[in-house]
Amino acid sequence: MSTKELRERYEAAFMSNYGVPSLALACGEGSRIWDADGNAYLDLIGGIAVSSLGHAHPALVEAIAEQAATLAHTSNLFVNEPEIMLAERLRELLGGDGRVFLANSGTEANECALKVAIKYGKAEGRSYFVATENGFHGRSMGALSLTGKQSIREPFGPFALDVRFVPYGDADALRVAVTEDCAAVFLEPTQGEAGVVPPPEGYFAAARQICTETGALFVADEIQSAIGRTGAWFAHQHECVRPDILTLAKGLGGGMPIGACVAFGRYGDIFAKGDHGSTFGGNPIAAAAALAVLDTIDRDGLLDHVTKVGELLAGGIAATGHPLLAGVRGRGLWLALVLTANEAPAVEAAAREAGFLVNALQPNAVRLAPPLILTSEQAQSFVDALPAILDAAAEAASPQAASPQAASPQAASPQKEN
Repeated sequence: MSTKELRERYEAAFMSNYGVPSLALACGEGSRIWDADGNAYLDLIGGIAVSSLGHAHPALVEAIAEQAATLAHTSNLFVNEPEIMLAERLRELLGGDGRVFLANSGTEANECALKVAIKYGKAEGRSYFVATENGFHGRSMGALSLTGKQSIREPFGPFALDVRFVPYGDADALRVAVTEDCAAVFLEPTQGEAGVVPPPEGYFAAARQICTETGALFVADEIQSAIGRTGAWFAHQHECVRPDILTLAKGLGGGMPIGACVAFGRYGDIFAKGDHGSTFGGNPIAAAAALAVLDTIDRDGLLDHVTKVGELLAGGIAATGHPLLAGVRGRGLWLALVLTANEAPAVEAAAREAGFLVNALQPNAVRLAPPLILTSEQAQSFVDALPAILDAAAEAASPQAASPQAASPQAASPQKEN
């Protein structure tokens, strides 16, 4: 069916929380994707940093098909080998002493981390949590209580937990907020949904030190940033620190729904039997897919590839010199075009017309999170097309458009998010 017909059926069948997406996608191969009308695009969104190996990657197809033909589901009442292999592989990548809980999403991974932190806090007499303004940790009631985006929090408050929010990147504010009464600190290595906003260098290391000194758990939300997205397996490795708890999802499954919570040292033993669970967590198909992703990243040298292509892409964007472009931020293949005006939706639309899928994440920030297999030639094709895309966006823009000062990339609501 055509995109128009599918959009009409979508609008009639689904709740209105997303609005109606602009495209109906039909198939993909590598970093290319086609809509229902046969139009081709270079996918620079990657399913919101999920499609690590792109579309229809042979290793992923084979792993999923083979496992589906063998054993599709077991529940947590039984053990299956793929889930054990995945947990062991994650432990190996993280140093060997972590204990793993497998879930179905980033939100669920953060719920697991939160429950570990709550139980730790109760045992130690610690009563509150610290997170950051404009941070994003999920939309369930527990994860939402840690999410510092007022636009999505307010309709669902009040929340049961005492969570205190501090400005992201401000180590001094974090030091004041975290005392010996704090159970845990939840941080992203770079704020994803706020507009791919990195902190000052050394911030994560400072957070580690603060938590060590006060005894608060340090929880790193790497839902978007892990599994090669920044050129390292895990973004916290860039600062040579390790959290007490790590949460993963998105790119881990390459498109299959999966999440993981890893707790290190004694914190991995906090749960007792029955404290937490998931019917679908550890699903053998999702675990087999994740193993294929990890194996392919390792075998094909994608960590180095991401670093090189990311530098090419960021450098090319920065050199564009267009009046609508203020700069580029991020690391690896997790970048944001920062605009001089709140015209991100217009840039997204102009890019789509030119054959590129990007994400208007904030009014003046456009996210790029392509498959890790994006080639240098494909990255260069976007760089070459960018001036014309920005010209088209500027031409379509309203003269009365608000300036970035009216709505900062951290504070404004994204056009589309997790």
